[in-house]
Order: sequence, then structure tokens, then C-alpha cells
Amino acid sequence: MIRRDRNPGGLRANHPHTAAAALLLLAAGGCSSPFREPSSGELRASIITSAQRELAEAQSSPSPITLTRNTSDLEFTPERRAELETMAGPTAYAGVDLPDLGPDLLGGATRAFSINLEQAVARAVEENLSIQSARLAPAISRQQIAAAEAAFDWVLFADLSWQSIDEPNAVPVIGGIPIGSGASQSDNINYETGLRKQLTSGGEFSVSQGQGYRDNQSPGVSVFPDPAQSPFVNLQLSQPLLRGFGSDVALAEVRLARNLERTSIYQLKQSLLATATDAERAYWNLALARQNLQIQQRLLERGVETRDILANRRVFDVRPAEYADAVATVERRKGNVIRAVNALRNASDELKSIINDPELTTGGEALLVPADAPVDEPITFSLLDALTAAIDNRPELQRALLNIQDASIRRQVADSLRLPLLDLTAQARFQGLNEDLGEAYEDITEAQFVDLLAGIRFEQPIGNRAGEAQYRQRQLELMQASVDYRAAVQRIVLEVKRALRQVETNFKLIEQSRTARLAATENVRTLQVLERTTQALSPDFLDLKFRRQEALAIAELEEAQALVNYQIALAELVAATGTALERNGIRFVVPEAAEPSP
Repeated sequence: MIRRDRNPGGLRANHPHTAAAALLLLAAGGCSSPFREPSSGELRASIITSAQRELAEAQSSPSPITLTRNTSDLEFTPERRAELETMAGPTAYAGVDLPDLGPDLLGGATRAFSINLEQAVARAVEENLSIQSARLAPAISRQQIAAAEAAFDWVLFADLSWQSIDEPNAVPVIGGIPIGSGASQSDNINYETGLRKQLTSGGEFSVSQGQGYRDNQSPGVSVFPDPAQSPFVNLQLSQPLLRGFGSDVALAEVRLARNLERTSIYQLKQSLLATATDAERAYWNLALARQNLQIQQRLLERGVETRDILANRRVFDVRPAEYADAVATVERRKGNVIRAVNALRNASDELKSIINDPELTTGGEALLVPADAPVDEPITFSLLDALTAAIDNRPELQRALLNIQDASIRRQVADSLRLPLLDLTAQARFQGLNEDLGEAYEDITEAQFVDLLAGIRFEQPIGNRAGEAQYRQRQLELMQASVDYRAAVQRIVLEVKRALRQVETNFKLIEQSRTARLAATENVRTLQVLERTTQALSPDFLDLKFRRQEALAIAELEEAQALVNYQIALAELVAATGTALERNGIRFVVPEAAEPSP
């Protein structure tokens, strides 16, 4: 059901625009008015129109759009730009190890394990506990299908009875002479065994064979044959002709059970999409936590460097208040590093809980370190393609279609149940009677004694309020299911548009935050140049230096946040279009539904 694909597809969807409409034909739909019973054609058209309406404006502008960067008001020479990038920003930390994190909760040194995004997502969809639970749902549903189909299996039945009769009889007296026996005494043994089966037409057929044995012991009474062997073969058919007739009613539970299996499969796919997205989000949050720690550590190192310079000049021109202010600043930055370490450990545990790797348990103190860095490559997208992909692939819509099918099946059953009861019963019974069992069976094979029975049973409630009310209930449920489908289409369209706007917004914020970071870096660089040419560190200069260092750290963090938010927005976009599994190289194969076996 889940397969790894080493050639994952891209972001853009290439689904035909008619695929959504083809899916909609799977079931009957609904109408907006509950006071008029719509036809099946109206219901189907209502569902198709709901999807086409959402796509109409996007179809008028199908051309794809490529994200573009904002222009920057800052211009640097290549040499100056390279210098600034080595001072701050994502590339400034490339190859820089994490600082000492201190002992873990077990009191030992922190053990770090590198993991890339593909590994994180792959392990999550394979090992996540929610996914393991969701994988069991289709297997459970298959057992419900088997139970529903078992109603049409042959059933073996058998009855055996023994009876000893010793009853007093009132004896008529004619002319002073008693006629008959004053007691009835006999031993009787009867058995019957056979097979019966529910028919897909709604009826039941049975064939059985049995035998009776009677040994008369009544005083003064003789019968022939005695003892008597009376075997028989019985064929019986009962078949509804109106209410409950046909496979639509008889196989309703089987079809509902099969739809339940499909629903559980789509629920599994929905869980996989959510887990893959959660794994990506947790991975990039871990990358952000690592970047934040590195930024806070470098900010601390810059503060320590300034504090040490002041410490060396305390005997010359640094006043105690200035040095105390530098010490306070350094201690505050140490606190930020401690908080960043805690955030990194928590982000690592969050990712471990999602991927549920047996070798990297949540209870263990191993630290996951992201191997992939966020990128800022622009994407090309089409609103029409994104909406079409969502309608084609989102499991919520496929489940909504199954709900419409279920409601339609229940309406068919209710439609049948409001008809009058008109049941046909037919029976043929072949019997034999002899003192010798073999000769008694010859009577059956030669059809010496044959009973035939045919009957019709009719029943109709006056007014039929219960049947009509139940049918109306099912009709309204079908209409409700179609409205729920249209609401699901609308909700998914809203999610796709929001996701696209998030992608576009966060892509623009990358360039904006990068420009702000470069400006803050230039400010720090300028102060460093001034510091090397200035003999005295005035309180104003010292305060300005610390503020610009912190402003640079904030700008770095905002750039890192924008990069991570862009990656998360991309993950949420493919989740909104239902293509997150394909993007991560995972193929979800839905097995074809088999026809009912009866």
C-alpha cells in the first residue's frame, strides 16, 4: 500500500482538469432544498457543479506564475558582500559545530546524530505510532466485509428429537362395548438435517432430509407398518416480491462494509499526509532551533570579546559602571544560550516522537542534528493546477464521495422497505413410509408421495408512516452528504489558496530579512573599524556596540525564521494539494475494490 519512490515528483500538478469530474460520478449527490425530492441527475449535477464553480475563475487564467524576489536598496561590492556573509547569516555558520551543550538528563555528554529531511519523512511514515494504528483500520474493515458476506454462506443445520408417549385415552363405548385403547403408548425418534442459504435476491432457499421412526406400543391397537420408518426430502424457497426484493437490498451491508474499507484506506492516506507534513515541520523547526543556538552563541562570543577588552582597560579609562554593564550584558546572553540549548533539545525530542525510530527513542537523550539547510529557490505554480490536484488527491473529498454512496445505498434500502410486504413461499416434500428403511427411501426416489405447497403473504401498514418517514430520513441524509461534499470542496480550496499565499509571502520575506541582516552586519562591521581606530570606549559607544550586536542577532534570526517558514509553507502547500507523499518519494497504492463474492 505504501511504496518508496526514488524519483519523487515536483511541485506542479499535471492532472487533467476533467479528473475531478470523473471522481464525482462515483455517487449520487444532493440538492439545496429539503422540501422537494431531487432526481438522481439533479443530485449528480449539483456535486459536479460545486467543483466546477470553484475552478471557474482559475480556468480563465491557467498560466503558471514564478515567484520573484524583491529588489534591495542596499548595494555592496562583491568583496564587501563576501565579507558580510562571513560575519553573519546562514553561510557564516556553515561547517561550524554546535557549542558544548553540557550534560544531558542522564548526566553524560550529548550524543548527536545527523539526519536529513528525506530520512526523517521516510521513517515517520514507516514508524509513526499514529500511522501504525491507522494501518490496522483497513484490516479491521476487511473483517467486517467478510462478516457481511458470510450472511450468504451455506448454513448446515440439524435437529434430533426423541419422545416417549404414554397418555391415557377416553375410550368411546358403543352398545356396552369399549372401542379403542385406553392408552396411547409409543416411542418416536425424529431427525432432520440440511442446508440453507440467503439469496442475493433477498430470499432464502433450503434443502433438507430427515426421517421419523415410530414404535407403537398401545395396548389392543395394531398399526401397519409397525415400527414405521418415514424418511423425507424437503425443498423450500421463500422470496420477497416487493419489500426487500433484489440485490440492492440484500447486498447493502456488503457494499457498506466495502465502502467502510475504502474509507479506512483514505483515512490512512490522510494520516500519512499529516504525518509527513508534521515531520517536515518538526525537521525545519529543529533546523531553526539549531540556527538560533548558533546565533546566540556568536552573540555571546562578541559580548565576551568586548567585555574582555574592557577588563584589560579597567586600569586606564574604563569606569566600573561601564565594565559592570558589559558583564550584565554577557550574563544575559549566556541565559539566552541556555534557553536556546533547551529549545534545541525539545525540538529534537519532538522530531523523535514523530519519526518513532526504534534506535532513536523519545526517551533517549540522543540529539538529532539536521543535515539539510533551508533553501530559497523560487517555485512556479498555477492556481488551477493546485486546485485540480487538491480535488483529485485530497482523501477528505474521496471520503465525502463514499459518504454520498453510503447515503444512496441506505436510501435504496429505505425505498424498498416502504413497499408492501408480498412474500412467496414454495415447498416440495417427498415422503416415504415402510417398515423397511430401504423400501421407504424407494418411495422417495419414485416420488410416490409428494406434498406441494405454495403461498403468498401480504402485509401493508395503514398509512405506512414508518416506511415513508424512514425513506424521507434517508433522502435528507443523502442531501446532507452532498452538501457536506460541497463544503469540503470549499474548505480545501480555501486551504490551497492560503497555502499559496503563505509560500509567496514567506518567499518575499526572505529577501526582506536578508537585506535587513546585511544592513545590520554592515553596522557592526563599521563599529569594529571605529573601535580599532578609537583609543577610548565611551559609554555611548559601548552601548551602541552592544545594541548593534543584538540588532544583528535579531536580524539573523528573522532571516533564519523566514527561510524555515518558506520550507514549512512549501510542505503545507503540497499537503493542501494532497501530493505530499509524491513530493517525498512515497507512492500510496490504493488496491482496486473487488466485487462482492455472493
